[in-house]
Amino acid sequence: MSNEPNFRNRTRWSRRVALALICLTASWSLVAAGKYPLAGKPAPDFALRSTAGVNLRLSEQRGDVVVLSFWSSRCNTCRAQLAELDRLHATYRPAGFIVFGVNVDDNPGPALEFARSQSVSFPMLMDPAKQVAREYLVDALPMLVAIDRFGNVRMVRRDDKPNSAPEYLAALRRLIDE
Repeated sequence: MSNEPNFRNRTRWSRRVALALICLTASWSLVAAGKYPLAGKPAPDFALRSTAGVNLRLSEQRGDVVVLSFWSSRCNTCRAQLAELDRLHATYRPAGFIVFGVNVDDNPGPALEFARSQSVSFPMLMDPAKQVAREYLVDALPMLVAIDRFGNVRMVRRDDKPNSAPEYLAALRRLIDE
């Protein structure tokens, strides 16, 4: 009987270690190793003007989980992804979750119309020179980049397919919970 408390402590400790390993493995599985050069590295800082006319800087969001959703007004899949991210943002904003929609259109007119038609609760940013898109190696739309609370790139989704939202939303929820 005297060994029982010691056994219980070891079992609790083993469970905590196992849970920590599962969390670590899950967090690293958010980015496929070697497929995205910025994976696990500090996210490039930038400042862009929002459609509301306010300049926003990524580095000022340190301490929050930030998602960059690169979009174009000609991208129907972008529209669906922005709507999904808006629902997630509404739910998790109090937990430190921020979304920036980053436009990569050449023509600001259609981009502004598209941004206003979305009526999302997060800032829609304009990248007319595509400098931020180049820094983040955007090669498909929509492209989603998740940045952890320490400012490191943790997840990338390219060319989202319809009905794939549950997959990346679950990964984002895990990142928010860290």
